[in-house]
Amino acid sequence: MSARPVLLFDLDGTLADTAPDLCHTMNVILARHGREEVPEARVRHLVGGGARLLMERGFKETGEPAGEAQLDQAFQDFIAYYSEHIADHTVLWPGVLAQLERLAEHGAAMAVCTNKIESLAHQVLDALSLTHFFPVVIGGDTLPVKKPHPDHLLEAVRRLGGDAGRAIMVGDSAPDIDAALAAGIPSIALSFGYTRVPVGELGADIVIDHYDAFPDALRRLAPEAFAGF
Repeated sequence: MSARPVLLFDLDGTLADTAPDLCHTMNVILARHGREEVPEARVRHLVGGGARLLMERGFKETGEPAGEAQLDQAFQDFIAYYSEHIADHTVLWPGVLAQLERLAEHGAAMAVCTNKIESLAHQVLDALSLTHFFPVVIGGDTLPVKKPHPDHLLEAVRRLGGDAGRAIMVGDSAPDIDAALAAGIPSIALSFGYTRVPVGELGADIVIDHYDAFPDALRRLAPEAFAGF
């Protein structure tokens, strides 16, 4: 029997619209340092790479870049506040739940590959009732490397007991697609997530505009694995 197909999902901007809570937290911390708020629409282009990088970008958006000590403190404060408000306004993207349920019924193995701190990723998944879909979660602090390093994805495949040759990465930004390219794994990019680079320039194999298009994308990338999906 052939190995099960493997689906690797980014979290922020891919499974869920987490920007409202990330934006609110970032602005709370910036205000403590005397900085102005960053509009949520702008924050959506700053997400990706983890909370410390998000705060670093937030400081640059509002004035002088933060020094290392200031950034360390801001990062710690961000994690403390965000963990208490992690899903106040976060919601799943339309169509996500139906596709995850279909994948589970199809027998696919699934993991989350995110640059978010692993404990926070688990909190988000718990809050959105998604934990049972993802027996493996690789966060930004799970390994010595994170996306776009290919080992971030390959370790998830290994922990699932899967085959990288039957894996597909689903993401919304450069770290996701670059990691997939480096790992030799095909990828699907979402046009509605968070990216600093135009989605058409990321290099994904397929770009979709809604999760309703997800089954067709899977069949195009892996017709044997997803025949009848």
